[in-house]
Amino acid sequence: MLKQDDTFVLIGDSITENGRFEDPQGIGIGYAALIHDYLMVKHPELHLAIYNRGISGNRVTDLEDRWQQDVLDLNPDWVSISIGVNDAWSQTKHPDREQVYPELFEEIYDRLLRYTLEKTNARLILMEPTIIKEELDSEENQTLKPYIEAVHRLATKYDAILVPTNQAFQTYLEAESNVPVTTDGVHMNSKGDVLMATAWINAFNQSDK
Repeated sequence: MLKQDDTFVLIGDSITENGRFEDPQGIGIGYAALIHDYLMVKHPELHLAIYNRGISGNRVTDLEDRWQQDVLDLNPDWVSISIGVNDAWSQTKHPDREQVYPELFEEIYDRLLRYTLEKTNARLILMEPTIIKEELDSEENQTLKPYIEAVHRLATKYDAILVPTNQAFQTYLEAESNVPVTTDGVHMNSKGDVLMATAWINAFNQSDK
């Protein structure tokens, strides 16, 4: 599946960004760094290029504004997208701002995926939005559900690898371990990053079977 000199772009919001601007390598310290390290160790012979293009606060509208520069200009072979948390969370956190409701979210996301396949030969990797608060029945997590459903539809439409990150958190929280996986209900601690990276790696490896 992987080829010599393949290029990966991991794009998203602060969950993806997670220290990349402070890191000389531009990878950061979050789930993207764990994926980077896994791929580099697993495939040392391939000389892969892996770019973190997460920016804090981003919604899908922000991704569209920077898609050409941060994705297409890199001519990627793989594009991994983690977006949707801020689109949903904004409705309770910033109710006075212009909102990106699920229908618009899916419309813009669809356009980005279609454009990517028109301009590159990239394989798409779509990550479910994670969680908003570590209570599954929170208002915010209920708001997030249609965004997750949109990602599922788009993954099917574009034959993308679907990473069940939200499901991974649901399974973890249902076990009631009482060990937090976020710092504030949204941003990952090291355990949350491991959950995300593990879900990504498992989905990626299964797609090669």
